[in-house]
Amino acid sequence: MAALLHLDASARRRSVSRRLGQAFADAWKAANPGGAYTYRDLGENPVPFIGEAWTELCDYVMEHGITEIDRLKEAVRTPEQAAAWAIVEPLLAELVAADVVLIATPMYNYGVPATVKAWIDQVTFPKMSLAGRRFVVASARGGAYGPGTPKERFDHQESFLRDFFAGHFAVEDTVFVNAELANSRIDPLLAHLREAHDASYAAALRVAAELGGEPS
Repeated sequence: MAALLHLDASARRRSVSRRLGQAFADAWKAANPGGAYTYRDLGENPVPFIGEAWTELCDYVMEHGITEIDRLKEAVRTPEQAAAWAIVEPLLAELVAADVVLIATPMYNYGVPATVKAWIDQVTFPKMSLAGRRFVVASARGGAYGPGTPKERFDHQESFLRDFFAGHFAVEDTVFVNAELANSRIDPLLAHLREAHDASYAAALRVAAELGGEPS
């Protein structure tokens, strides 16, 4: 059975990235009527940052060469570690159960929001593979960061996520759908770019829906 994990990360309730994610999710649910759909709002209900007890779990996993995700719980030995695992376990279960992971996120300060990084840190352990899954990142960016733009080199959002998913999770299928120049909606100095934003946004909505409608 196909399964989608849908994460929202924007601090805004009505945001471009949330709408892009919804376009993908709606199309996915229509294409997979019997599929399992799990939603988590990291913007409204952020997961906590990792603490020392989490690092102790990680150390145990490395020391004992544990690579199987279903064996990670063996690292729990103290009440503090049990509390840390209680945070990790549902997040990890949602991730492992999905064959498609959708992350709808804005770009904040050239990178991912802290909410996304906190989620990544919680669910990431040494030598853990998520090969075979597809990751889709539906992103809104205030400026323009595409190939050939003056700020292309400042895009640490896409490069970080692509490299991390490939380098640590062994994920070969990561797709990005970006709506650019979103700040033209509110910044008078960027008002002349609103038409370009509208075109980018419309194209991103179309691509998100097309990707969501592909067979899982």
